[in-house]
Amino acid sequence: MKAIGKYIVIKPIKEVNTKTKGGLILADKQREDIRYRRAKIIEPGSDVKVLKKGDEVYYDKAAGFNIEIKKETYKVIKEIDIVIIL
Repeated sequence: MKAIGKYIVIKPIKEVNTKTKGGLILADKQREDIRYRRAKIIEPGSDVKVLKKGDEVYYDKAAGFNIEIKKETYKVIKEIDIVIIL
């Protein structure tokens, strides 16, 4: 699998349940106020210079689209949708 141009193939990292200050445990779906999600770079596109395979990043959760390859679901986003490299 090879991404083209400024596209990046990522694998979203499942966030574990979050505990609030008051002790409530929030599931991932209840965290709608959080705009950015964490993911691992599977394959950066040929024009992407800053990111490399294996980097962990935060990306805009509304960005891109899902794709299924060999029964694995990945997300394809544009380089501009990455906001933080860990």
